[in-house]
Amino acid sequence: MRGACMPRLYTSPLALGMLLLACSAEAEPPPTSQAPATSATSTDPPPVAPGPAVQVGEVAPDFVLPDTTGALHRLSEHRGRTVVLEWFNPGCPFVKYAYGEGLLPDLRRRWIDAGVDWLTINSSAPDRQGHGAEVNDRARQRWQMDLPVLLDETGAVGRRFGVTTTPQFVVIDPDGIVRHVGALDNAPLGLVDDGGRVDYIDRALQQLARGEPVDPDRTKPYGCSVKYAG
Repeated sequence: MRGACMPRLYTSPLALGMLLLACSAEAEPPPTSQAPATSATSTDPPPVAPGPAVQVGEVAPDFVLPDTTGALHRLSEHRGRTVVLEWFNPGCPFVKYAYGEGLLPDLRRRWIDAGVDWLTINSSAPDRQGHGAEVNDRARQRWQMDLPVLLDETGAVGRRFGVTTTPQFVVIDPDGIVRHVGALDNAPLGLVDDGGRVDYIDRALQQLARGEPVDPDRTKPYGCSVKYAG
């Protein structure tokens, strides 16, 4: 179904049924839009150079994306600092849980305070769930997000980084090398398998801060399918 959320985890039939109902809902009606500062035009170059999905251990491709005000953000501006790319869709139940009941806001604030740069990206296409400056600004207000949301309407950046779900994360070291790709943790909607909770992004950032190899460098993402065009 166009705009519907496609969960990527296994859980109880009752929970899955409730989740599918939630996933089918589109984002809330948008408020009034903000006046853009600068905006991309049809003559602008693509947001990222074409190529295969980047792999762990490779240099992260540079990209430029507008936020909800139209201001442009370029990945290369953050070279020399550890960067987290977070894929976001305010209509996805997994994202709603991560911000409403989960640990993501505290995790993000703690690492930003420690000097990590954090870029939140929405790759939803026009007319798909979670798309639009107004919808994302409403989510920012609701969850008291003090960082912009970058809009990847063509999906070029998301595909270049091999992103398939929301939420999903990419950790990049100060040299611009991708060091980790995958899930926030092993607790979809707060449900933890046997063995206890593991916060993958927190652990990856701790390992980088200590100068250690990131292990594991890949984890299986969970959540809603990214609402790419097509």
